[in-house]
Amino acid sequence: MARVRTGVRAMGAVLAVVLGASLTGCSSTGGKRAEERAAAAAEGRAAVNTPRWTFAMVTHSGDGDTFWDIVQKGAEQAALKDNINFLYSHNDEANQQAQLVQTAIDKKVDGLIVSLAKPDAMKAVVAKAVEAGIPVVTVNSGSAESKEFGALTHIGQDESIAGEAVGDELNSRDRKKALCVLHEQGNVGHEQRCAGAKKTFDGTMQNLYVDGTNMPDVTASIEAKLQSDKSIDAVVTLGAPFADAAVQAKQTAGSKAEIDTFDLNAKVVTGLQSDKLGFAVDQQPYLQGYEAVDLLWLYRYNRNVLGGGLPVLTGPQIITKDDADALADYTKRGTR
Repeated sequence: MARVRTGVRAMGAVLAVVLGASLTGCSSTGGKRAEERAAAAAEGRAAVNTPRWTFAMVTHSGDGDTFWDIVQKGAEQAALKDNINFLYSHNDEANQQAQLVQTAIDKKVDGLIVSLAKPDAMKAVVAKAVEAGIPVVTVNSGSAESKEFGALTHIGQDESIAGEAVGDELNSRDRKKALCVLHEQGNVGHEQRCAGAKKTFDGTMQNLYVDGTNMPDVTASIEAKLQSDKSIDAVVTLGAPFADAAVQAKQTAGSKAEIDTFDLNAKVVTGLQSDKLGFAVDQQPYLQGYEAVDLLWLYRYNRNVLGGGLPVLTGPQIITKDDADALADYTKRGTR
């Protein structure tokens, strides 16, 4: 019996050695691969060996819009990881944006990302892309039209829900009369934001249309409104660059209104920290760009689609002074 037990112990020892070697090999291989992926990212190399597809992103951004700079950074980082040749173009004129999409179609790109701020102007050209066999992902604007236009999915926030969140937040701050500043006429998403806020806000809310391409005009328009109506106790801007204009207008008008905004950047975080701003609505633009490229890559590689016919939501998230410190470093590097 002693010999049997010795034999069992010996066999167990051999199995332990073999198993240990196997696990060590797996762990070593997995660790090595993880290290290689990290090194590739650090050196600006792709983390995959799939074909070098070309994806184009065409947005309705104007020049110098920090929000879209962040979207672009996210898309470029995902493209680097996914071995994608990434092409970015933009124009805030809907017809020009449509022409840029047509240019991408003519180049026979392997995937297309497009924003639908003015969907009527984009419908026909997006249909052309789909008919040409180019997979399309819509981003940021146009969640209601995305599926109808034939896109695989939409990535962004539901603008009506985001607006409703603003109305609720204004209520929690005991605001009574608010101004919603729209800086791009015809942008359906902007209209939805203000309409959503008006829906849940217990006070009164008025829309103010300004020319977003002329910042002095934006400041002057808000200032004039605050001077003529001292009962306005909240101003909601629909983009981070316009929050600063509203702060300046408030100071010049001698108003006590709280300035709140959609979207986030380094200046907005600083404004939250210094109490110049009350809150911001973050829809995570970096994530919108990153996921748009990633989802196209997944579709090309493995026919994966996310959302199940519904938008993939990246917001809204209400950001206040309590959250600002944790996000400051990310906004400074331009990714949040």
